Amino acid sequence: MDETANQVGSAVRRPLKIAVLGSRGIPHTYSGYEAFIGQVGPRLVERGHEVIVYCRRSLFRERPETYKGVRLIYLPGLETKTMGTLTHTLVSMGDVLFRGVDVIFVVNVVNAFHCILPRLLRKNVAINVDGLDWKRGKWGRLGKWYFYWNAKWVGRICPKGVVTDAQEMRRIYLEEFGTPSVSIAYGANIEKSANPEVVRQYGLEPSGYYLVASRLVPENNADLVVRAFEKVKTPRLLAIAGNANYRSAFVDRLKETKDTRVKFLGHVRNAEHVKELHCNAYAYVHGHSLGGTNPALLKALGCGNCVLALGTAFNQEVLKDYGILFENDALDLTRKMQSIEDHPEIAAEYRVRAPHRIREAYTWGNITDQYEELFLQLANGQDPTKVHSTITQQLSQQEKYVTTVSSMSAED
Repeated sequence: MDETANQVGSAVRRPLKIAVLGSRGIPHTYSGYEAFIGQVGPRLVERGHEVIVYCRRSLFRERPETYKGVRLIYLPGLETKTMGTLTHTLVSMGDVLFRGVDVIFVVNVVNAFHCILPRLLRKNVAINVDGLDWKRGKWGRLGKWYFYWNAKWVGRICPKGVVTDAQEMRRIYLEEFGTPSVSIAYGANIEKSANPEVVRQYGLEPSGYYLVASRLVPENNADLVVRAFEKVKTPRLLAIAGNANYRSAFVDRLKETKDTRVKFLGHVRNAEHVKELHCNAYAYVHGHSLGGTNPALLKALGCGNCVLALGTAFNQEVLKDYGILFENDALDLTRKMQSIEDHPEIAAEYRVRAPHRIREAYTWGNITDQYEELFLQLANGQDPTKVHSTITQQLSQQEKYVTTVSSMSAED
């Protein structure tokens, strides 16, 4: 057999043993990390790899040994707002070093310093740094400082294994910290409603509500969405699915709205219910400001939502012209919500087009291809930040652009 037939991208294929640390574990519905691992992990198993996922023991009443072929290991941690992730990842790191794995994959930049030990022991380690956590409002000064220094040093700790989830995030890490990275986004499935009766359990009617699905933290701007919706002339409701996993003054203020059309659903744990809420919404409103490629935004597109999203560089990168961008201003969002309210044909057109964006760039099969290539390159001693196929072409295009601009300047 020709060797190229047994390759993924630039890496020679072989079965790997991969361990994933830093998340709450799977199956879990709280954040994008768990959704991502729950999708990519089983697909890697189907391709012949062994995958281990470390789970936070206290978060799981039932503790099966496997999930869709992925081996699950339950270990303890200190379950507090600030220490849960850090302590569980530290305990997991102490365990994984004796498992004989080919690649250790860590999620969350706050765990960067934990990667020093496997680096010293010459283990292959990669880390997904996610968003700009040092800017998140839920953290105090010390927490923001710790996140920032993890982000600043992650490129030295994992020089071959930093993963960003958007090209804009890759640019930020390169320009602010001098850290090259592999850019691999999250993915989504293309889904349709199978049981619209589900939304009635939440006091909603199909197509009778706008949906917000996010953690209720300041940087996700649910307060801006509520203020904007209060001025929209519509009989539809605003359904807010999500909560904070700690007592929050921000959430308390949010619930002080006098608009009876605003319904707080809390955290929706059932994944099928989340799907139905997306598929049956009139429109989805996305106020996230600090993340990279946001899984909830991709899910909205995959479920055929008309999407209104805050006009950040991250959201623009995902949406292109498949959704409506709004300014960080409640009045602008009010105008755009009122526009699709008064012209339902516009909302209908966006709903039809939305899944095409997922097919174009964000299928889970495509994302799994990229992660498999990353892990194989690390295991084969390559530097993914230089050879990974998802960035090689983009880097080449950037270099050509710089050369073109320089030539034009010289001619001037």
